[in-house]
Amino acid sequence: MTRATTEKRVAVYPGSFDPLTNGHVDIILRGARLFDRIIVALLVNADKEPLLSLSERLEIAREVFATHPNVEVDTFEGLLVEYVRRKRASVIVRGLRAVSDFEFELEMALMNRRLNAEAETVFMMPAERYTYVSSRLVKEVFALGGSITGLVPEGVEARLMKKR
Repeated sequence: MTRATTEKRVAVYPGSFDPLTNGHVDIILRGARLFDRIIVALLVNADKEPLLSLSERLEIAREVFATHPNVEVDTFEGLLVEYVRRKRASVIVRGLRAVSDFEFELEMALMNRRLNAEAETVFMMPAERYTYVSSRLVKEVFALGGSITGLVPEGVEARLMKKR
């Protein structure tokens, strides 16, 4: 057997996922078709005040992807490339919604490549209906009393409604 047929292609999709949106879900499920395993890696960031606690975000993501055996949900601290190395992943998945995302994501991808040349960054665009959806906008709409139906998984909406 060749190396290509024996090694699993593992990808890491990092983020705060505060909250997990349907755009995230779209990218994760499409990534699950492209890779043998995709790890949804929630960043532990003590400097940010999240809308949902880390444990809530973990629970939600695990519920959403419970029926997808090649989707793993985990947390990480520190450098993403070190986490990728520990998980023996070869791909970092990043979402791009608009041209405005590209400059920041390009800088991050180039720095990650410098720190770990073994990991490739793959940019994925969400389905067209989610191109304007971001966690930041969802939080803002929710805080102002607007409807987030269809923007986030039902479990996310239900949890947020309990907080209102």
